[in-house]
Amino acid sequence: MALQSYSDMIASLRKKKRTKHLLLGNGFSMAYDSTIFSYNALNSFIRNLNNQVLSKLFSVVSTKNFEAIMQQLETLRDLATAFKADVGFVASIDQAISELRAGFLEAVKELHPEHVFTIPEEKSAACAVFLREYVDGEGGIFTTNYDILLYWVLMRNRFPNAGDGFGREAEDYEEFVPAEDLTWSNLRWGKHKDEQSVFYLHGALPLFDTGVEIEKEEYTDGSYLLENIKKRIERREYPIFVTAGTARDKLSHIKHNSYLSYCYERLSSIQGSLVVFGFNFGEYDYHIIDAINIAAKHGRKTSDKLHSVYVGIYSDDALRHIESIVPQFQCKVNLFDSKTAPIWG
Repeated sequence: MALQSYSDMIASLRKKKRTKHLLLGNGFSMAYDSTIFSYNALNSFIRNLNNQVLSKLFSVVSTKNFEAIMQQLETLRDLATAFKADVGFVASIDQAISELRAGFLEAVKELHPEHVFTIPEEKSAACAVFLREYVDGEGGIFTTNYDILLYWVLMRNRFPNAGDGFGREAEDYEEFVPAEDLTWSNLRWGKHKDEQSVFYLHGALPLFDTGVEIEKEEYTDGSYLLENIKKRIERREYPIFVTAGTARDKLSHIKHNSYLSYCYERLSSIQGSLVVFGFNFGEYDYHIIDAINIAAKHGRKTSDKLHSVYVGIYSDDALRHIESIVPQFQCKVNLFDSKTAPIWG
């Protein structure tokens, strides 16, 4: 299949007056800094943690793909349970799964740029121009990334239309309280979800499930966002992360969290066209294809459904992979050269 340039693709969509949505994968973060956000960097960090369980695990596995390792562990646990293996053995597998998740979270947190102003102004501004193509219209931005690069760019460049569904609510009082004396909640998700246009499909570092509310961590006086996230983690409060191995298990995790489920449903109901950057639809991501196919069949009218997907291609291997899975999509698939997208300038 022929590759379009990013600018030609956008010009064509504008001419068709299509609503445009954006799906971002890890390639978005790697395009900013591959030494931080690549699987190799995350894998190396986890390997070097002073953790006996993880040391044993990495002495056996031969892959650097976190999801593949997690899938192998989950399969091993299911087999051990099915064959009534020793309880202690099953518990040791569960411990390895738990510590691998914790190690992955620690890697994402520690390898992250310290704060928003670490991102050079020119890169932030260029990314803002790229993103405005989607949020200034009626489209949305969907991401499977855990990091906060997207959040930082949106915040730093003051996007009026880039709502993430979080906001403050006045605490309940038994009697009337003047507006100036009200006490306001942390940033909670839900009340503003109808205006939401930014969706973290697999969770993200700043998002926490308290058991009662979905909250977003924020900057406070004297503390950067990442510092406040670290403080929560030190209190054994963990961000919303979808770290399951298989697509089926990922979808199960998504369905059991109100925020994630809502984001997935919104992806499943988009109209117009979806532009995909840095997401390769790997074997652990078929739930995303399922959502796209639901959107492609969503409306009875032609105007109510997803017409097409435009997938960014970075390498020959990626091209062969996408071409091999095109029949799985129930809408038209087009390809563009992701290296021509001016995402970070």
